[in-house]
Amino acid sequence: MSAVKVTDRLTVASQPEIGTIPDLAKDYAVLINLRPDGEEAHQPGNDAERAAAANAGLGYAFLPVTGSTITEADVRAFQQAMNQAEGPVYAHCKGGTRVLMLYALGEILDGRMRREDVEAFGKAHGFNLSGAAHWLARQAAHKPVVKGFYDVRTGSIQYVVSDPATKRCAIIDPVYDFDEKSGATSPTNADAMLAYIAREGLCVEWIFDTHPHADHFSAAHYLKGKTGAPTAIGAHVTDVQKLWKTIYNWPELQTDGSQWDRLFGDGDTFKVGTLEGRVLFSPGHTLASITYVIGDAAFVHDTIFMPDSGTARADFPGGSAQTLWSSIQRILALPDDTRLFTGHDYRPHGRHARWESTVGEQKRHNPHIAGTDEAAFVRLRKARDRTLPMPKLILHALQVNIRGGRLPEPESNGRRYLKFPLDALEGAAW
Repeated sequence: MSAVKVTDRLTVASQPEIGTIPDLAKDYAVLINLRPDGEEAHQPGNDAERAAAANAGLGYAFLPVTGSTITEADVRAFQQAMNQAEGPVYAHCKGGTRVLMLYALGEILDGRMRREDVEAFGKAHGFNLSGAAHWLARQAAHKPVVKGFYDVRTGSIQYVVSDPATKRCAIIDPVYDFDEKSGATSPTNADAMLAYIAREGLCVEWIFDTHPHADHFSAAHYLKGKTGAPTAIGAHVTDVQKLWKTIYNWPELQTDGSQWDRLFGDGDTFKVGTLEGRVLFSPGHTLASITYVIGDAAFVHDTIFMPDSGTARADFPGGSAQTLWSSIQRILALPDDTRLFTGHDYRPHGRHARWESTVGEQKRHNPHIAGTDEAAFVRLRKARDRTLPMPKLILHALQVNIRGGRLPEPESNGRRYLKFPLDALEGAAW
């Protein structure tokens, strides 16, 4: 095991033996493990390291990354783990390079290190950071710029997608906060995106939803009121409205999609600044799901998750595993280097939140996709979906989201009320 002290707060190291972890507690507050499980045949693994750290009274964070798939979310998660540590941090991967890469990229993104100095910084500490230089070059070439906002309460990711040439942007799948225990609502998530937009000097051109969400309220209506930007969703939202109008026994609900400014059909195009965007109809998770392809980025909502998390469920009213498979194949037909941005991440094995992959990564590493045919996928998806309880907010959220994120109108006492049916989703797992 080798270790290099980079700052008073950070030591970069190779893989420690499990038996040496108790000794680390004498000098460090937190152990950070950057190695995905199964990277090497005889590595200890996340569970063993977590247990050893707990037994030693050492804090622990699991941030599995590979050098070729590092994203800004990984850089920021590493920074957060560092900032939350109440003392020095001992961070390791196989040999230490990935750790120093995440640290250096964070310093560069925050303006504390110059991009052109990254390789010299690595050499000064005994590491080759050419991978960091390549990462920075790729990031500079990407269009659009994509900023993800992770909502811990629902595992949802919201996006601000911007054209660096014109500073025009689109907001995708924004969350309006809701606490089902108290009935409280808040625009905290939406306001965080507006603050970012203001800091970056952006102008909102569109507010997009990929589908009517079942696990959070949409902030589309709220954000339109703040920005004046038009709202949009897939044209088949009218089918979802008709379905849920019956479930809610809601005769006055308008089911023509008029709650949005634009209803997109398959193949429709739009622009974000100078960037071309187009729509892929991608149902299966819901009747109305669409994917937004903007430049080299595709926003795939609840169709494909990160490669270690598989794919989305297809058992909601109007869902179909067969249809979902077809939609996934359309997405995977995009070029292999297309960036895919998912709608949810539930942090399997306690890792940090991640939301960006590529078509190529999904083809190689997603167990629901790699080496699978339609029949096997449908069997897997149906078997898994039978075990999943409905999202805790599905009956709350749909009556808001099929109206474009509008909360119920106040009643005579000035308060708003949600209404949802009992025993309407028969056969749902508890």
